[in-house]
Amino acid sequence: MDWVDWHGAYADPSSSLSRRLTAVREQIRLALDAAPPGPIPVVSMCAGDGRDLLGVLTDHPRAADVTARLVELDPTLAERAREAAAALPAKVEVVTGDAAQTDAYAGAVPARLALFCGVFGNISDADVAATVAAAPEFVAPGGVVVWTRHREEPDLVPRMLDWFAAAGFEPLFVSAQDAGFGVGAHRYAGPGHALVPGRRLFTFQR
Repeated sequence: MDWVDWHGAYADPSSSLSRRLTAVREQIRLALDAAPPGPIPVVSMCAGDGRDLLGVLTDHPRAADVTARLVELDPTLAERAREAAAALPAKVEVVTGDAAQTDAYAGAVPARLALFCGVFGNISDADVAATVAAAPEFVAPGGVVVWTRHREEPDLVPRMLDWFAAAGFEPLFVSAQDAGFGVGAHRYAGPGHALVPGRRLFTFQR
């Protein structure tokens, strides 16, 4: 998969990818709106060029409170994210590295907001389940995970909702099955968990 080329679909505002981006940004904005006063740590897994988070930070009133780590393996996309972040009031670190490795997030979690976007549609069901089970290591109690997953058959989202519930999360938003994309947001209602280092959460299948 040429992920730089894949991002070209964003140029069409009517594409499912562009409409998904709008829904993701809305959930990011709501999570930032609800964050308590003070610093807002954010992590983004498989961040691409960061346009989901960075697009919100261009005008969000809490942007200066955000300290974010974006992890992206593709060096071209990572550099685009760095260039876009340079003009923002937020403190944004872009790591060119493997987002599947938990060590990539050491020192940046637990976060108030974790973005698992562009991940779950590209890994096995077992890896989705393992990543959801590890999600409490990424957010502090009360923190939010925003995720994406296509709704093609077999639709995994109903099982994912069960996995998030089992991990201690409560749903805030799940897009309609017929929306043409899948976006969800879950708030963590359980106790704090330390990040387990040296672990691989998933492997991309394409």
